[in-house]
Amino acid sequence: MERPTKAIIAAAGFGTRFLPQTKAMPKEMLPVIDKPIIQIVVEELALAGIKDIIIIGSSNKRAIEDHFDEPNADLLANLRAGGEKKQPFIDNLYEVANLANFIYVRQKGPYGNATPLACAAHLINNDEPFIYTFADDFFVASPSRFQQMVDVYAENQKPVLTCKRVVEDNEYDRYGIVAGEEIGDGVLKMSHIVEKPGKENAPSNLASVSSYLLTGDIFNYIEKAKESYDGTGEFNVQPIMQQMIDDGTDYLAVEVKNGRYYDTGNKLEYIKTVIDFGLRNKDMRDDLRKYLEEVIQ
Repeated sequence: MERPTKAIIAAAGFGTRFLPQTKAMPKEMLPVIDKPIIQIVVEELALAGIKDIIIIGSSNKRAIEDHFDEPNADLLANLRAGGEKKQPFIDNLYEVANLANFIYVRQKGPYGNATPLACAAHLINNDEPFIYTFADDFFVASPSRFQQMVDVYAENQKPVLTCKRVVEDNEYDRYGIVAGEEIGDGVLKMSHIVEKPGKENAPSNLASVSSYLLTGDIFNYIEKAKESYDGTGEFNVQPIMQQMIDDGTDYLAVEVKNGRYYDTGNKLEYIKTVIDFGLRNKDMRDDLRKYLEEVIQ
């Protein structure tokens, strides 16, 4: 059974909620302790067997390319001057550069989450499975959400969406909501996907978040949707998926098990993410916990 070896990461946004910090630095490069957010996503993809990662970016994303490149001569000289104690830093930088083969594409087209897919269409075969994901949200799960998604695809050979249960009412206005028939433990055969329906119009409380495992046949539908797009509203992939479902294509939704979802796209959730990762870091967790206990008294 064919497993995906390619992934597309949407990374063209301006990160306006984090201005002025993101004026010169991509939001995907915001640090979670000592790693940029996008590296967390890339590492998870690599562990799930992804070899080629297509990053759809824009003119202000050069820092992402530099991050996944090999370290430059000046940095290496500086680290080597520090002796053997600096060697682990050098080893780690090369490990990051070799996580995958990286392809960078400038985004062109209307605003919306279907456009990065359209920009990468020429790099994916018509019958090829691939992962589509984002650089500002992720799960910490065991096994990883990508591995759970790939396992469901390997068993069913159908497109798969990762999902979580809605916790707060405002999430009905932030995420796509799916509904369908349960065919396995936490796995639904989808009948509906509605983007940001609001609580009153939501078909369930299962939110599609973070990532999709798709097949190349979606690109024909994207091209047809582009032809009829009138330039108003967002050019989103969810209505395209719904059209495919209506035409008889099976889509599956898997509720991620043993995991926690992190959405670093807003300031509060980003701070929560950094704190959680700090509390899991063996070198700082005790001191950080002590500090937090002191400041919230």
